[in-house]
Amino acid sequence: MSKFVPDKVFLRGVLLHYFNMNKSAAEAHRILVQTYGDHPHRPQNQTTLRPHVAKPVKTYLETLKWEVLPHPPYSPDIAPSDFHLFRSMAHGLADRRFHSYEEAQKWIDSWIASKDMSFSRRGIHVLPERWSKVVERDGKYFH
Repeated sequence: MSKFVPDKVFLRGVLLHYFNMNKSAAEAHRILVQTYGDHPHRPQNQTTLRPHVAKPVKTYLETLKWEVLPHPPYSPDIAPSDFHLFRSMAHGLADRRFHSYEEAQKWIDSWIASKDMSFSRRGIHVLPERWSKVVERDGKYFH
């Protein structure tokens, strides 16, 4: 059994990406092994996962006197796009059916243009509350 199986959501996304690039599952697996080496959760180049603690960024954040809080590199339960942008878009798409890529693209462009600045501002202002939920739940999944 592959060492990548435990994180099925990630694996599905990666395989779909490589499928869209006309790669086989075997090729995708080879690329994953080259990228992640023997450990499925850590790329061989650590700086690719944690740009917020790379030395130049860390130095700059120190000049701003900002505290860097620890966080998982990917947390779908707190991703801003999941709870604000795409959640809102999903409501607009609930009963829509598109017959072409162009029709879908036109709808998306129109939907984005219909959002004013307060839409984004609202999503940004909710982030501290969502971060608090993560801290309270000790990083465990929540709805």
